[in-house]
Formats: sequence, C-alpha cells, structure tokens
Amino acid sequence: MEKAIEFYTKIIGLNFKFKSINEEEQEAYAFLELDGGSLELIQKLNSDYEKPTIKPPYCPHFAIETKDMNNTMNIINKNHVNIIKGPLEIKDEEKWIYISDPDNNIIEFIEWVSKNK
Repeated sequence: MEKAIEFYTKIIGLNFKFKSINEEEQEAYAFLELDGGSLELIQKLNSDYEKPTIKPPYCPHFAIETKDMNNTMNIINKNHVNIIKGPLEIKDEEKWIYISDPDNNIIEFIEWVSKNK
C-alpha cells in the first residue's frame, strides 16, 4: 500500500486524501484525488497478494490526460517507470503511452494534440 501511495503521489501527481482499514472486509484502503476524480487503492489483509499479468490489449486500465507528452515522458523516464507500450501517435490527433504502477495496474497517458492546438 505504501509503495503504491508513493508512486501515485510523487510520480503521477495525485493528492493523498486518506487511508483506513475496513475490519469487516479485512481490507486496507486509501483514496487519492486528481482534478476531481478519485482513485481507490485496496489491499486485502487476510490473503497473499498476486500481481496481475500484463497482456494486450492492456485492459482494464485508466487514462490520465496530459497537456504535454514530452514533459510526461521526462517524468516517466526520470523515475524509471515501467513502460508497457509507446509512446504512440496518430499525427496531429493524439499521443499516448501505457505504463504500469508497482502492482502492474495499467495507466494510459494521453495528449489530445488536435485539442491543444
């Protein structure tokens, strides 16, 4: 849980809201926020964790819009974030990249080039 919170706050830029434990469900959970959207991290406390396998088409995943893919790539590379695929581009339309967090959850960063012109 702490590694995931650190990844999402320090590298991805989400704001930590809170974390707690649900004794009834035997889960620890944390809420993070970015531009009004929330991300919930959940950790089962009564079983071993198994990382999911990453395989195409990289679903499910969630996407975060970036206004500057070059800056996003600098952050990804500087922090040695695992790149799954990309960066990819449809000229004059969009640029995107798939990365994974420490638990192999897939995140897509996308820049809508045509929207930013």
